[in-house]
Amino acid sequence: MATTSQPLRGKTTCKKIFWAVFPHACFILSLVIYAFLGALMFSHIEGTREVTVSEEYRTFLQNLMYLARNLSDNVTENEKFNHDIRELFNTADPVWFINPEERWSFFGSLFFCCTVFTTVGYGNTYPVTRSGKYLCMLYALFGIPLMFLVLTDMGDILATVLSKSYNEFRKLQSTILASKLCSGSTCSKRNELKSRAQSKIVINEPLTIMEVLRSQSGVKPVKYRNVELFEMLIARENETTQPARNKSMERWSSCPELAREKTVSRVIKNFDKIGKELEKLDVPIVLMVLVIFVYISCAAAILPNWEKNMDFQEAFYFCFITLTTIGFGDTKLEHPKFFLFFSLYIIIGMEIVFIAFKLGQDRLIVLYKKVISFCAEKKMPSKKIYPK
Repeated sequence: MATTSQPLRGKTTCKKIFWAVFPHACFILSLVIYAFLGALMFSHIEGTREVTVSEEYRTFLQNLMYLARNLSDNVTENEKFNHDIRELFNTADPVWFINPEERWSFFGSLFFCCTVFTTVGYGNTYPVTRSGKYLCMLYALFGIPLMFLVLTDMGDILATVLSKSYNEFRKLQSTILASKLCSGSTCSKRNELKSRAQSKIVINEPLTIMEVLRSQSGVKPVKYRNVELFEMLIARENETTQPARNKSMERWSSCPELAREKTVSRVIKNFDKIGKELEKLDVPIVLMVLVIFVYISCAAAILPNWEKNMDFQEAFYFCFITLTTIGFGDTKLEHPKFFLFFSLYIIIGMEIVFIAFKLGQDRLIVLYKKVISFCAEKKMPSKKIYPK
């Protein structure tokens, strides 16, 4: 029996782990599939578009040729030429100088999809065709809520990890302080007093009904008017003393569909609990700012290895703008394919920033409540006490 029970326990634990991880894996997998489908869609629509020479592009080339012909060796005229050429290039559309097949490859389209549903939007890649613009709006309409759902779900995991680690650190800190404050002689005396007090304490368990009736066997028999009451009490006591696990096992073995329904209901409850751990998180805001600084610094140290036009400060600025979903687009990436492998870093970083913003929001609400209550107390008229 012991050999057969061990594999059964292993299977049950594996099932429990699977059903516990299933909701989180379902969200992440759906987001990955959504990103890949969007990449295939936009690479087909925007990458295969026909490049037509517009009238604006022709006038741009004509003005550029006119300025190049009038270029002379005079210094003052060269200054005027620099000013004119700068104004001319400001009117140019970047789409004129982009090859659609290179920009809208599968990895380029995947990078664009990630910037859409993460609401970063760098602005250097955008749809040009009318159908691409309409599909981009539709894609963002469903992708942004899915991304927020993944952020909330993963934020619960990070919130539990942060709260548990912070509580363990506080416990360790309190034990270290208590050991420093408590001297050896006083602590030994307290421990002796505790051990003596514990040795004197005797816990008496309450007697059952059958034991009470057996103890009263020497006493004269008493005629009980309500014998059925005692029989019902004894039957109820026998039911409570039996382990409930055996009943559930018998029920499950006779009807396994009940066990499946129980696991399914547990998974549904896991879906309903999304965002609860994030609401209960209470850690100092300074700790979260420190975590964000360390997290961005690690990426800023790695990013210049494949982006040669960036140093540590520029990479730190780029990561901050990305994780806060501002996305100015002033810093462009030369190798967006490498940055796609950094997508897990972006999602976790956005969750950390989201948690920090949530904590800051809670602190601001508390501050506003204090300010409003203070102003209300100041403006309330004081009660005058008149003599009787």
